[in-house]
Amino acid sequence: MSGIQPNWPAPTWVRAITTTRLEGNLALHVNDNPQQVIQNRRKITQTLNLMYEPAWLTQTHGTTVIEIKSPEHMLQEADGAYTQLTGVACTILTADCLPLLLCDTGGTLVAAVHCGWRGLAQGIIENTLKAIRLKANGDILAWLGPAVGAHCYEVGEDVRQAFLNHDMKAAYAFKPTENSGKWMADLCRLAKYRLQDNGVTAIFGGDLCTYTDSARFYSYRRHKDTGRMATLIWLAL
Repeated sequence: MSGIQPNWPAPTWVRAITTTRLEGNLALHVNDNPQQVIQNRRKITQTLNLMYEPAWLTQTHGTTVIEIKSPEHMLQEADGAYTQLTGVACTILTADCLPLLLCDTGGTLVAAVHCGWRGLAQGIIENTLKAIRLKANGDILAWLGPAVGAHCYEVGEDVRQAFLNHDMKAAYAFKPTENSGKWMADLCRLAKYRLQDNGVTAIFGGDLCTYTDSARFYSYRRHKDTGRMATLIWLAL
């Protein structure tokens, strides 16, 4: 398949991928044909030789992180998931928001996090790290997947202030535009600050823009009515 695989020093049995638009839309909430979406999801499961159906989430742009404790995962509202189960793929959907993958150097757990600006500002990364560090074996590795780039993501002053209220260092992730009260935001830099502030220094990726690469990625900013890519991570046998 045509997906994007992380270039990071994770253990060999930690597998991960971000799909592209060539694999089709994988979201059921974007007015697409549900049967086509289900078919696309089945193809992903088969192509990746997954032991179980991916652990899909109902994402809310919040800060809830759950542990996947059973292969028969029940659909839950959350924006982050982690597991220590072999063959269970933590999975999130994006189309400009930042997909963040985490694993430990011991290869005992994996996590997938949906990082839109709201979740980032409110602490989705901190919540995930707090949860997985209780069970991690070794240091945490992070990979930043395809997201809207720093030169394509215009936001208002309210977004900027939400981050500055947490840490003034976040000001470096915003550049003023020609439009009054508007800023270009760097989601990847904002995520890196949060990771680094919480002791994660092994950070990879963050160089793929969903907005400008229309051949490979869906982009909500480019086309409001659009599909979603999936970012999956799992422990293989």
